Amino acid sequence: MNTVTSPVSLEFYGEGTLSAMLAAMEPHADKSLVIEYGGRTIQSGYHVTEVKAGSFVTLDCGGNPDQWHETILQVEDLPSESGRDFMKVSKFRGILTQVANQIELDAGARLTFEVGTPDTPMQVFDVSALAIESHRIVLALVARLAICKPRHRAAKEAVAVSCCGSAAKSAGCCP
Repeated sequence: MNTVTSPVSLEFYGEGTLSAMLAAMEPHADKSLVIEYGGRTIQSGYHVTEVKAGSFVTLDCGGNPDQWHETILQVEDLPSESGRDFMKVSKFRGILTQVANQIELDAGARLTFEVGTPDTPMQVFDVSALAIESHRIVLALVARLAICKPRHRAAKEAVAVSCCGSAAKSAGCCP
């Protein structure tokens, strides 16, 4: 009996962490790691050029303080040398293990990718999803948008109120 298996997709919705991504990749060490960003597939010669562990303390435009940790992977999009295939998941995880032996990486930190070709400015991306296919893993990145945090928070609160306000409760959409 032949069975067709569809790829498994893990959604991160731009909120990926280093530990969640590495845990999802762990059983797939022998697969190729393909990265999709900005409407394109990265070239098979891509190179992880730098891993940064950042701690940020900020004040937004509304005067609200914020703080968080971030792990930033800088990736250079390069063509393959001598026709080699995409980096294996095991090599990618090995790079991050080597970095973690030298600097402290917060496993729960927000995960950010800075990606670009040598002739274009790099762009900032968040992890959108991880698709696990038969011979490869596809890491889908989504561009990080600039936002006004107070306006963004207010919009989220307005949605919550419209969903769970008194009229919505009588309509039966909220517990």
